[in-house]
Amino acid sequence: MPVRVSVIGASGYGGAEAVRLLATHPQVHLAHVTADTQANQPLASLYPNLRGFVDLITEALDPAAIGGDSHLVIVSLPSGKAMEIVPELLERGTRVIDVAADFRLKDPAQYPEWYRFAHTAPQYLAEAAYGLPELHRDAIRGARLVANPGCYPAAALIALAPLVRAGAVRREGIVIDAKSGVSGAGRGGRSGGFAFADTNEDVRAYGVPGLDAPGHNHTAEIEQELSDQAGGRVRVTFVPHLIPMTRGLLVTAYAPLARPLTTPDAMALYREAYAGEPFVRVLPGQVLPQTKATAGSNFCDVAVRIDPRAEVAVAIAALDNLGKGAAGQAVQNMNLMLGFPEDAGLRVPALYP
Repeated sequence: MPVRVSVIGASGYGGAEAVRLLATHPQVHLAHVTADTQANQPLASLYPNLRGFVDLITEALDPAAIGGDSHLVIVSLPSGKAMEIVPELLERGTRVIDVAADFRLKDPAQYPEWYRFAHTAPQYLAEAAYGLPELHRDAIRGARLVANPGCYPAAALIALAPLVRAGAVRREGIVIDAKSGVSGAGRGGRSGGFAFADTNEDVRAYGVPGLDAPGHNHTAEIEQELSDQAGGRVRVTFVPHLIPMTRGLLVTAYAPLARPLTTPDAMALYREAYAGEPFVRVLPGQVLPQTKATAGSNFCDVAVRIDPRAEVAVAIAALDNLGKGAAGQAVQNMNLMLGFPEDAGLRVPALYP
């Protein structure tokens, strides 16, 4: 019997992508889709790609009703909103995956620093499982609350975790250069300078640390998870860039070596770390990750090279910011939480060209 899954925030890009994946999932029945600002409309009128697959009408948010009528709820709202409704959902007995940042950081004191709001439900932070299966699969399986990773951290962590865990690179001096398509700004991003005319023929950095700003808020999440892998404090410099494409994300990370290492030895670390992982592809030979090879999929492609002259490891990862970086990752986590095959509804190749 299919399980009842609802999506809160289905009018945004992340929520709509979750609906798209769930619409053909063999073991899921879509119960509710909410869109407070665009309620009482066929979701397919907002996202015409869903015509013939989803006939649901968007609803106003009612956490009590949805929590009592769903086995699992995917919450895809702007950061700072989920903490207001997740307690009600959990009290109603449903399991929750939050696609935003409200439950990713374990220390509530970090939220005012990195997100400029105080956490209103800090009692749930300790129990929330960080939703990257490659690092926390067992915790995700048993969790009632999963904090989906950010798109940049998902790629950065997959790129760096094998090196950091092995002690092959230093814990300081790591530089993460990342580039993402404009869909990462969300459907409302068009009002914030992310419309076609603003982004076409343009590349820009943002969230750069300096002056009174600590940098992009995903920095805290990356450092938290890398420190956990290293068994000690890790500090990174992280700078994202917006590039003129719809979806896709590429991370290139530069990590100073802590000991001598060759490219073949480094690649062996990655093959061992990700052996059997259904959605991480360690690329062979001279092949390097590219965004188009993962577009529309839940795959993350990764490779590593060692620069012996500079004594630096260069780790590269590519994924779809709406796939493995958001909704695809959420469905992968849902599969783990509900005991489904981990790749159910997700085992499809990327779109190309």
